[in-house]
Amino acid sequence: MDASYKDTNSANQNEELIDLRQYWRVLIHHKWGIFGFSIMATLLSTLVVFNITPIYKATTTLLIESQQTNVVSIQEVYGLDGSSEYLLTQFEILKSRSLARKVILKLDLINHPVYNQADDKVSFLADFNPKLLLAEYFPDLFSASAADELESDVAAIENMISAYLDSLSISPIRKTQLVRISFQSSSAKLAAIIANEVANTYIEDNLAAKLELTVKATTWLNKQLKGQRVDLTAAERRLQDYREQEKIVGKDGGLGIAEREIDLVSKKLIDAKRERLELKSLYEQIQKFGRKSSSKLQLIPSILSHPLVQSLKDVVAGVELRRSEVANRYGKKHPKMKAINAERSRAYSNLNRQIISIARGIENKYKVAVEAVQSLEDSLDNTKSDMQKLSGKEYKLNELQQDVDTKRALFEQFYTRFSETSATGDLKTANARITDLASTPLRPIKPNKKLIMALAFVVSFMFAVMVAFLLKALDNTIKTSLEVETKLGELMLGLLPLLAVKKRQPNPSYTQYLDEPHSGYSESLRTIRTGVILSSLDQPYKIISITSTTPGEGKTSSALGIACALAQVGSVLLIDADMRRPSIHKALDLTDHKFGLSNLVAQTNSLEECIVTYEQGGFDVLPCGTLPPNPSELLSSQRFKDLLVGLGKAYDKVIIDTAPCQAVSDALVLAPMVDAYLYVVKADATTVQHAKNGLKRIRQVNGNIAGVILNQVDVKKAEQYYGEDHSGYYDNYGYSGANA
Repeated sequence: MDASYKDTNSANQNEELIDLRQYWRVLIHHKWGIFGFSIMATLLSTLVVFNITPIYKATTTLLIESQQTNVVSIQEVYGLDGSSEYLLTQFEILKSRSLARKVILKLDLINHPVYNQADDKVSFLADFNPKLLLAEYFPDLFSASAADELESDVAAIENMISAYLDSLSISPIRKTQLVRISFQSSSAKLAAIIANEVANTYIEDNLAAKLELTVKATTWLNKQLKGQRVDLTAAERRLQDYREQEKIVGKDGGLGIAEREIDLVSKKLIDAKRERLELKSLYEQIQKFGRKSSSKLQLIPSILSHPLVQSLKDVVAGVELRRSEVANRYGKKHPKMKAINAERSRAYSNLNRQIISIARGIENKYKVAVEAVQSLEDSLDNTKSDMQKLSGKEYKLNELQQDVDTKRALFEQFYTRFSETSATGDLKTANARITDLASTPLRPIKPNKKLIMALAFVVSFMFAVMVAFLLKALDNTIKTSLEVETKLGELMLGLLPLLAVKKRQPNPSYTQYLDEPHSGYSESLRTIRTGVILSSLDQPYKIISITSTTPGEGKTSSALGIACALAQVGSVLLIDADMRRPSIHKALDLTDHKFGLSNLVAQTNSLEECIVTYEQGGFDVLPCGTLPPNPSELLSSQRFKDLLVGLGKAYDKVIIDTAPCQAVSDALVLAPMVDAYLYVVKADATTVQHAKNGLKRIRQVNGNIAGVILNQVDVKKAEQYYGEDHSGYYDNYGYSGANA
């Protein structure tokens, strides 16, 4: 028991982990359904794909030149500035409805058989009336009766244009002036013709627009040029008369000379003031220290950094160094000491004189700077006074000169444009040219049959896989011994394999133990027998009830097999207590025996008349007997209790085949009388919830559940589906899928 619960706990831990093998087993289990559905879906998509009309795509490469090679430059006239906005504008023109209309009419696409056959909605275009173009601009020329017809024709051509634009694609090539013009059609030849014609029509339309613009520009410029010439002549006359009247010499009447003089004086004045400010601080320091105080004057940075002062200070430092050397060697009255002292006095005297001389020079420079500033200020005032007199004349002169310059510039601009436009009036250059003509495509671009077929297979395969996992998720039936222990929480006594049904033997499990005692099925029954015996060593189970959740789970065949197995180790009595649907007498071919359990309890017949010995199995059988009107009352009667007690003393084991516990309560009333219940669960049929409910009902009446028997297990299917996780049960029982 402890080992089984340890196995159960380890199984629970394994279930908490993601086991990829379970997913693989689901796929293997449903592999034929998955592949069958995928192949059918692929075949259907293949039939659809091969019935789709193929579409061909032809592409023309067009170069749109933003800068043309012209005889003279007139880019402004045509607006060719080379900007991205210009190129984007040309792309939109290629996709415009007006250009589409011209291509359609030029190629007579409205009467082309490809379009008439491809779409019934445009089949009426074969009768297209050219009057619809005039009707758009001159509606009054047509009678009211023809208005509706023309309106329908206009709608038809508009629908044709929309269909044309849906098949046209304009794809600019990144970072170039090239653009791809592509057209799709069910006719490969027509696709190439339309793609090339779009490019040619665009170039021709551009040339026509340029010619029209050139004529308009030339006419307008000629008119403007005449008026600008008259205005320029009048302005020049007014300027010349003013010069003569005011006797102005030079271009600006002398004002330029005065301005240059002011600039020169102003610059010199600024330099003089800067120099005065620099000398003023030095001058004030010199006045503060006094001219004769050389020791203080040398503290002024400008004096101290003077080259002469630096050189004299170096001399003084040298004399001081030699004096210190002599003083260490001789006394104060020594001749060498006196000589070095005299030299020292001369050095200091020269230094002081030089410092005082530099200070006097700074004072003189400061006085000169003050006088220079005053002189320059006086000169600047005089120059400004003269300039004010000239400013009045200069203002009027500039006003007249500006008028002349403006009119001359405007005249020259108009003259240049007129000359360029006249010179290029007959120059027919296009802003675009075809670099690659579209050729007739050899292969259609759609449908991509291989891709569609591959996608159909992949999508259908994934859908089938999802359905397989969905079926697995919705399947809540018990299939394996592991699920019995994990989901039901009950001890697994053993499993019984599913036996092949034969024509002569529709229920082979009834006699399998006797017909083939060495088969896997028989070995499973002996394993169950061992489990029952070992689970009750201290207090052996005498009376055992076998039940199930619902009818058809194999409790009767299980009861027969267990009775045969137990009969080999002791005396056994098999009681058919399923008084609603008894089947043991049919299974053992005891239909001639009329008396049984109901007769014995009712005391209408004796024990010898009711019990029959099944010689082949080596055990006794107590059939159901006459069907009573109230089976539950009969089974719960005191007579039945006393009968079981007596039978328990007479036999080593009493096996009771009872009705399903979920359908009726017959099996539940036996709880106080039986030692244990064996619960039969049909593999891959009984749901977890139903089995739990049946077990719960038994426990509610204090029934002792010895274990669960998993019946009708498809061994081959289970081995393929669950693999090695559950193959141990099959190997231990001594059978494989071939024995099922």
